[in-house]
Amino acid sequence: MTSGTDTTAAGAGGTRPTSRDVARAAGVSQAAVSLVMGDKWRGRVAEATAERVRAAAHHLGYRPNLAARNLRLGRTRTALLVVPALTNEFFAGVYTGAARIAAQHDFGVVLYPSPDGTGPARDPFPNARAALDGILASSMAAGAVTALRGDDLPLVMLDSDPTGNPGATTVNLDLADGMRRITDHLLAHGHRHFLHLASAVDSWTFDIRADELTTRTTQMPGTTVRTVRSDLTVEAAVTAMEHTLRTTGTTHPTAVVCDDDKLAAGAYKAARRAGLRIPDDLSVTGFDDLSLATAIEPELTTVRLPAEEFGERGMTALLAVLDGHTPDTTPLPVELIVRGSTGPAPTTP
Repeated sequence: MTSGTDTTAAGAGGTRPTSRDVARAAGVSQAAVSLVMGDKWRGRVAEATAERVRAAAHHLGYRPNLAARNLRLGRTRTALLVVPALTNEFFAGVYTGAARIAAQHDFGVVLYPSPDGTGPARDPFPNARAALDGILASSMAAGAVTALRGDDLPLVMLDSDPTGNPGATTVNLDLADGMRRITDHLLAHGHRHFLHLASAVDSWTFDIRADELTTRTTQMPGTTVRTVRSDLTVEAAVTAMEHTLRTTGTTHPTAVVCDDDKLAAGAYKAARRAGLRIPDDLSVTGFDDLSLATAIEPELTTVRLPAEEFGERGMTALLAVLDGHTPDTTPLPVELIVRGSTGPAPTTP
């Protein structure tokens, strides 16, 4: 273009370029510019015309006024990610993945740790339904976010009961397969007496693990499972494990299946205080594959949960719901990571 037409690069008089400037430079209507810049041109604007509009916009330095567009559409382009706590790095990974996908679609994600954990989440805004386009809620019950979503705000539940969320989309990890892999791994090593160091949190995500452990072990004759519950801290797990080791009676566990890597770390400490060697006397498994899993010795056999991919899938599902499309709700696969904390069952437990 000539220097004369370059005055539109900053709009008339050096102001920010507008869609009218782009339309004039590309020789099209403002409606065509709107369709192309909103990525809604297919079937309505010729591909060559769309390319001409994009080239003009690039040359002029034009950017759509998202605030004005959102106001017209009645959208804030903001999603809320509700998690039970920020003390678990898994949720940080979920946020990272969700925010990555959101940014690609000009969305923002607000991270909100529920003040009451998995209980009802209080509205952090004067009116969540006015401030948000949708909600992602991880590892919680749908009822916990009722105060936030009302009856109509789009909701995607992550790591939650797919049958207990009417009106919500549910995206899950294949947790049952993870516990199946752990149990089969231990059974193959000859373990028949299990201790399930289970989370004291009453939620679907832990119930599904317990159900699968029971299902797999009952298929092997002579197998026993004792369940002991603990808060999700290393200290609580140490206390629960020490008490259990003192009261096991004549049938001692040879394998400890933990609902979480932090519980496994507590099991390590309690076992060593009792003079037990891992894995010679006692095999221990975790769940999550947090950084803690490779910080303890021997390194922990655990189930790796793809937290960032999980967040990506959740945000993609929410965007699909907002656009009136059917989201992908196929459970994400998990992976058993075998390390040094598991081995053959001792011959004399």
